[in-house]
Amino acid sequence: MRTDTIETAAGSSLEIIIEGAGDDVLIYHHGTPAAGPVEAELLAAATTHNFTIVQVVRPGYGASTRQMQRSVADVVPLVQAAISHVTGAHDNSFVTLGWSGGGPHALATAALMPSCASSVSFAGVGPFDAQGLDFLAGMGEDNVVEFGAAVTGPEAVQEFMNAVMPGMQEVTGAEVTAEMASLLPAADMEFLAGGYADAFAATLRYSLAQGPWGWADDDIAFVNPWGFDLGSIRTPAHIWQGGDDLMVPFAHGRWLAENVPTAISHLMDGEGHLSLARRFSEVVAGLRADFDSARRG
Repeated sequence: MRTDTIETAAGSSLEIIIEGAGDDVLIYHHGTPAAGPVEAELLAAATTHNFTIVQVVRPGYGASTRQMQRSVADVVPLVQAAISHVTGAHDNSFVTLGWSGGGPHALATAALMPSCASSVSFAGVGPFDAQGLDFLAGMGEDNVVEFGAAVTGPEAVQEFMNAVMPGMQEVTGAEVTAEMASLLPAADMEFLAGGYADAFAATLRYSLAQGPWGWADDDIAFVNPWGFDLGSIRTPAHIWQGGDDLMVPFAHGRWLAENVPTAISHLMDGEGHLSLARRFSEVVAGLRADFDSARRG
């Protein structure tokens, strides 16, 4: 793993995490809050399919300068900067994947960057004000409180963060299940017990080491206009969603599958928000097939 901090065109700092050594680029949009080393199965799949993972650490996380009042679409110049840094070219073809809070950012990348050959929303949220989607329905209690604060405004978000941060900044793998109990269905409990808990706790500690700003600004961005039209996506957009997910309920994936014009649905019964990671081999195989197809023209 290599971590670089680069300067964007706007003069801010952007941290990118580079993993693997494939010939082609997979832009990874981390979850909320889940920056840091990627899940082992994702890295293994990327290696198998000849991708280098380039993670864009969003503003307010890690060493990336905070950008207040950012929209989801504001990630696009950061993706452009990351690709230029890694490949030396501004318009190299690539694919993108976003997990959870990274899902909308992956879709923004697909909608606004013609060089994006394929995208994945992996347990990603839908738009807050979307017709036909009740954003909060089916979420675990902690997320209902969290997004309720985001809708109320920045002061309410700050109060929420003040309440949860002490336990999250130093969380251990053994503590993750207890800290997030309302958000974990049986599939995710089983997945954490199988060895993922320590890795998941590490991403939480990494994400929050400098404070809650990335997390808070993500939440506010999700409940406000995203800044792009989902209908403008013209390349394959894979929508992966677990039927038992309590962090981002199944209805979000179903809504995206029905409303993104190029959607390819992967709606999985029996999977949660974290256990869906067992599917990364299939996910990245799909991205490779799309990339190769686009390259052949």
